[in-house]
Amino acid sequence: MTSPDTDTATLDLSVVVPMYNEEENVPLLLEELHAALDPTGLSYEAILVDDGSKDRSYPLLAEAAKADPTLVLIRFRRNFGQTAAMQAGLDAARGRVVAMLDADLQNDPRDIPVMLEKLGEGYDMVAGWRANRQDAFINRKLPSMIANRIISITTKVHLHDYGCTLKVMRREVAKELRLYGEMHRFIPAVASWVGATVAEMKVNHRARRFGVSKYGIGRTLRVVLDLITVRFVQSYLVKPMQVFGLGGLLSGFVGFALCLILAVEKLFLHHSIGERPLLLLGVLLIVVGVQLLSLGLVADVVMRTYYESQRKPPYYVRERIVGSGHIPANTVAGLDATAVAAEHLS
Repeated sequence: MTSPDTDTATLDLSVVVPMYNEEENVPLLLEELHAALDPTGLSYEAILVDDGSKDRSYPLLAEAAKADPTLVLIRFRRNFGQTAAMQAGLDAARGRVVAMLDADLQNDPRDIPVMLEKLGEGYDMVAGWRANRQDAFINRKLPSMIANRIISITTKVHLHDYGCTLKVMRREVAKELRLYGEMHRFIPAVASWVGATVAEMKVNHRARRFGVSKYGIGRTLRVVLDLITVRFVQSYLVKPMQVFGLGGLLSGFVGFALCLILAVEKLFLHHSIGERPLLLLGVLLIVVGVQLLSLGLVADVVMRTYYESQRKPPYYVRERIVGSGHIPANTVAGLDATAVAAEHLS
């Protein structure tokens, strides 16, 4: 299947909706989307990504698409996860602004126009904050509160609610996102890494009416592992030797110092060192130091290959000035996304 050319924005807004087994919610979701977006006057598309649903979600969407030109349907061959579904939607988006929300009706589509106005104040992304979250406390809200605090401290992007899918962002930010694993939770942190300005806004959150939640406390460990990846990408993607090399030098220096002390004891004090645990520790630290330095060299080569093979620059431009002209980086096809949104929403 040939993917459509999405290099140029042709619409004002793209709404990306990943879904998995949400047949009861499909009719209401489409109704609420149109009710929220039609009054804005924006040209928009709703990209619904079926993540290998086993119920009638996709047949219902396919039937609705026959009479609804705003719908764009993507169907996975099997369940790949919410992160993959979001990435597929972002790749297909044609809008100058991209919004994301869940299909379970807990996010309110009526918040999208308000978030677009917030985006028009000069931000690159507006993330939703479920201040009055309608979920169980023990297995949903409490783990989320702990995770939000840990993620904020680790990534240095302080938000109250990383788990809220409802977000709006400019096209140039959306097209720079590359999501893997469970990294959809870290979209604001990843966006911040490429230089995006992120704002947070309280949004309406509703109790689930149909179906069951696809999330549980068991996802926490996977989120922690992806958090390590995000932190590394934020700080050391273009300089991996600085993290591996520093650890290798420190380990090697301590190991060499221990072995040197033991050598002095052996040569000058005639102490027996063959059964000293410090000897094994010193040798181990030297070996670990060499391995970390080697890993740093390999990571550095991989990083250079990653950027050079894709002709991908290790920087992101916000604006460019040529002579007396001022060309914002967020200008798409000669139109500023903020101006477009503000014009239609005023």
